[in-house]
Amino acid sequence: MNVAVLAFPNISPFHLAVPCMVFGEGARSAGIKEFNLAVCSESKAVMPSSAGFDIQAHHSITKFDQADIIIIPSWPSPETAPSKELATSLLNAHSRGAIIVGLCLGAYALAHIGLLDNIEATTHWAYSDDFKARFAKVKLNNQVLYLEHNRLYTSAGTAAAIDCCLYLVRKFLGSEQTNAIARMMVTAPYRTGGQTQFIALPVPQNVADERLASLLERMQKNLASNHTIDTLAEQMHMSRRTFTRHFQSLTGQSVGQWLLNQRLNHAQRLLESTDLPLEHLAEQCGFGSSVTLRHHFRSQFGLSPRDWRNAFRQA
Repeated sequence: MNVAVLAFPNISPFHLAVPCMVFGEGARSAGIKEFNLAVCSESKAVMPSSAGFDIQAHHSITKFDQADIIIIPSWPSPETAPSKELATSLLNAHSRGAIIVGLCLGAYALAHIGLLDNIEATTHWAYSDDFKARFAKVKLNNQVLYLEHNRLYTSAGTAAAIDCCLYLVRKFLGSEQTNAIARMMVTAPYRTGGQTQFIALPVPQNVADERLASLLERMQKNLASNHTIDTLAEQMHMSRRTFTRHFQSLTGQSVGQWLLNQRLNHAQRLLESTDLPLEHLAEQCGFGSSVTLRHHFRSQFGLSPRDWRNAFRQA
């Protein structure tokens, strides 16, 4: 399977390294030979990276013509549209059946040329407002790690790019091969695309936002407590209706969904870093019982808490 990755001037070495590691060195080190990786650029000239050293791709984007998977690992800037040559190459590749992947800001490249029109896509949460303003035809979902639709894949920022690439490996080669690559990379082998992008706390824009951000921080530190809309609204000196509207505006989520996501994120961290019995862990996270934790955990991540703990430790 031919995998082509685009490099461009001032690219972040980390973003470029993610698909190269998964489909290149990581796969080879795990004994997987199904991928032929090529790093390509519009010009094979030496290019500066964002880290202060130069890089040079050995292939041009003519490699896209034979690629089964084309990956745009990032993008120079939101306002930059792909060149006519690159746009034509990507559109032709998708038309003939190739998979096109926009990791992190790479989604901008796909959106600029219309590939994401009228479908659900994601990108780094910090660029959500800009992305929505530029691409009204794209159904942006900034709450997930990655999405796929009709051979088009988009992912959230940085670490989510690893998840998206591993998902592609799993799709074609199965879980055993994927786990082998994840073990070589010392990373968790599986996070579902529907998992929430972790946005610790929103950035306050005014005094009311600052008060709510402080409340969110207190909630995060006391996830085991029984937080109700009425008690939270009372702490903010707001009516129930005003509080829920303000909460949704600042966080992009309902109170219940935000709290559930925080509890699940905390459960993940405890599963990965402690040997706490599941019942105690559930209580610390505010689920009340291991039964409730299992239900929500499997619904969100596609794995039981026990399987998550085992998979993480095997990685």
